[in-house]
Amino acid sequence: MGKLTLTPNIAGADDFYAELIDAHEGLTKDQSDALNARLILTLANHIGDREVLTEALRVAKAAGKS
Repeated sequence: MGKLTLTPNIAGADDFYAELIDAHEGLTKDQSDALNARLILTLANHIGDREVLTEALRVAKAAGKS
């Protein structure tokens, strides 16, 4: 563990956030959920490191409990 980057690491993070929000504009809840799933799977495939992906799942799950 410990390979996951948790510090800010996206150039133009605010611009990316705006793009993400815009991508969901006009979608139904189901379409928005499907877009999120496709994005997650695309990025997971890009990362490709199962240890990092497992750590990311653990961190995301723990964050949802607080």
